[in-house]
Amino acid sequence: MSHQSDLISTDINAYLAQHERKELLRFLTCGNVDDGKSTLIGRLLHDSKMIYEDQLAAVQADSVKSGTTGAGKIDLALLVDGLQAEREQGITIDVAYRYFSTSTRKFIIADTPGHEQYTRNMATGASTCDLAIILIDARYGVQTQTKRHSFIASLLGIQHIIVAVNKMDLVDYSEQTFNKIKLDYLQFTASLALHDVRFIPISALDGDNVVNRSGNMPWFSGEPLMDALNNVKIANDHNFADARFPVQYVNRPNLDFRGFCGTVAAGVFKKGDKITALPSGKTSKIKSIVTYDGERAEAFPPMAVTFTLEDEIDISRGDMIVGNQTQAATVADKFRTKIVWMNEKALTPGRQYTLKLATRSVSGSVSMIHHRIDVNTLEHHDAAELKLNEIGNCTVSVNAPVVFDAYKASKGTGSFIIVDRLTNGTVGAGMIIGTTEDETWRPVSIEERTARFSQQAAAISITGANSKEIAYQLERKLFDNGHAATVLETPDAALIQAIKKAGLIGLCVNGKEACDSGFDSDSLPIDEIYNGLKDRKIIY
Repeated sequence: MSHQSDLISTDINAYLAQHERKELLRFLTCGNVDDGKSTLIGRLLHDSKMIYEDQLAAVQADSVKSGTTGAGKIDLALLVDGLQAEREQGITIDVAYRYFSTSTRKFIIADTPGHEQYTRNMATGASTCDLAIILIDARYGVQTQTKRHSFIASLLGIQHIIVAVNKMDLVDYSEQTFNKIKLDYLQFTASLALHDVRFIPISALDGDNVVNRSGNMPWFSGEPLMDALNNVKIANDHNFADARFPVQYVNRPNLDFRGFCGTVAAGVFKKGDKITALPSGKTSKIKSIVTYDGERAEAFPPMAVTFTLEDEIDISRGDMIVGNQTQAATVADKFRTKIVWMNEKALTPGRQYTLKLATRSVSGSVSMIHHRIDVNTLEHHDAAELKLNEIGNCTVSVNAPVVFDAYKASKGTGSFIIVDRLTNGTVGAGMIIGTTEDETWRPVSIEERTARFSQQAAAISITGANSKEIAYQLERKLFDNGHAATVLETPDAALIQAIKKAGLIGLCVNGKEACDSGFDSDSLPIDEIYNGLKDRKIIY
């Protein structure tokens, strides 16, 4: 069964024009390990005639040495799992993207990993998707990763969920099994913001209810998966009410033209509309909307356009143009957010990062972790840090005002990534909840200082002939590595207590009373003293 247009063989120009106008649907497959995500994508491509003959021949050959489906069957998962390690282990490690189209729609598929340690890859693949296919093995029902991926789909604002109960052939196509899984899933997701959830029983290996309706499950009256993908309505998923245009580039080719380039993130802009540039607050009107194909009367998501304005106002990259008739965007240097942490090195409050929100880059830090979210039970737990793949509700402080919306109102202006300033790698992703409440003047606690400086408050005695010199060298080494310490040349008990109450490390020159630990600088070089602080869990 082919879903391609007949125009491809009769009028290639008409076909290309028709293809360009097709609506694009981005979706991902996710679920537990071995639920059949890659096999399902392979089946979609195979049964809709979207595989070249040489590709199919190569997969047939690879199925003999790397396949997991048994003798005589093609392992369609090999169409997606291209890494050698993926084929050897029969798992998906990195996000794999595949493209295909039908007569009515274009599709981009993200095949995401099922292993817990690759949850960050799943979140990356889901960040741009309109729909998620969550696979469940009919033999095992709702699993931990099913819950994790459903929560992340909800967190990332994916509007449409298709729960594909796979491997129905292994449970004798049981309607009772399907209904039980459906009930279990709905019970878990009752508190999640999932608006459009559909359930389809399938066998990706044999093709039941994937592209063609299955004769093995006459009790199911719904659409096959391909029909559901073709018919789901996504046109109204964008926010067309609140006009938002992050400025990416100022185009100044000559003295007579100044244009502000970017992609419309939300809302509709029309020629002649009054606009406000944020954060400056300057106002003007749209003089023209310029595109590659000429001027247009209006622009809407996700169009890439250039605005010219009637007035010469100061706008640069990172600023945002907003419509005056829409809900006002927020300008602040602090906001509440949910963060998905994606790095082996834990997120701790106070550590400085670069935050990229739309086209704006600004330095900042997580000033407070309110709680960690257990994605298996949705319970909240106290947390001093966020480890790899953990999700937390946090307050973020930035060093300059930024323009933002709540993520649920506008994905493009309500999301950001966190970049490590040393490695330049992306270490986290955030979805903004809104402005902070009354947190600005909350006193700094010793726990916050402990988390920020990665240390325990302590008084350390430094003895020896050169104790004063060594103490100051150690202070410099601690400071250069992000810790907070001070040298006490004439320590006394009251001063030591004040230093410890402030969450600092006091380096006491030749003073042993009231000290928690000590080092002899005559017998130990400074590096060994520093490592000794690590061994005693004073710094980490």
